[in-house]
Amino acid sequence: MGKKAYWIIIFTTLILNVVMLQLTTRAYLGREFEIVPIYSGVAFVSAIVTIITFLQWRKAEYGDKKSSS
Repeated sequence: MGKKAYWIIIFTTLILNVVMLQLTTRAYLGREFEIVPIYSGVAFVSAIVTIITFLQWRKAEYGDKKSSS
């Protein structure tokens, strides 16, 4: 996967995470407690995908430089 694709995935999942945080807050304050775990679960999965993608990007970006030196 190209390095640009990593950044697209990272930014997309971060945007999704911010939206889910906003929706979770709105649902909690609106007393729609049955929706809160769903939005929180989506945000959690999005954060995990972001972290995994970042680690893969870092390995692809900096792993190449170490092996070529």
